[in-house]
Amino acid sequence: MNRKSIAARVAARLLTATCFVLFLSGCAGRSATSEQTQSSGVGSGGAASSASPATPETAPTKETSMAAPGTTPVKPDVEPQHIRVQHILIGFVGSVPGKPITRSRDDAKTLAYQILDRARKGEDFDALVRQYTDDSPPGIYGMSNLGVSPGPGEFPRDRMVPAFGNVGFAISVGNIGIADYDQQSSPYGWHIIKRLE
Repeated sequence: MNRKSIAARVAARLLTATCFVLFLSGCAGRSATSEQTQSSGVGSGGAASSASPATPETAPTKETSMAAPGTTPVKPDVEPQHIRVQHILIGFVGSVPGKPITRSRDDAKTLAYQILDRARKGEDFDALVRQYTDDSPPGIYGMSNLGVSPGPGEFPRDRMVPAFGNVGFAISVGNIGIADYDQQSSPYGWHIIKRLE
């Protein structure tokens, strides 16, 4: 079985797990609630922003290192154990609690793909984050994979919005991917994600 097949199976298991809806409320003095069960943006150094890709019920702790019920820890040779990513969240009206976003869902999708194209052509990602994100710049997160204890400042993958980790762990260092809006796996909009480490 090749790595892509294994990664696809792992991603499918991740999407079916039930523990993806815990939120990083209280981090950096912020909290967020969602009409859906997940949230999407993140702030620097692991501090949650008003729309964190972590989930909305409980703040993860460093002691939370086990894989979500119903999931299997990822094998180290399939995906990395730890990653660091930077992202741009593009939301739409009502998608990000506490943000007065006026663009429609269609406008958000168009903008997200325009930004993705610009980023892939080499435009400064930090500048794009500062200009466009509906989260807090610089939008950098560290994540540990399923069954891997989080390092300092990292969040467990199973405590994040599924699409955020699915894209982040699938791309290689320096590459940029996109997590499309999905009511279950990416409920706050589109994430343009760059793998830093």
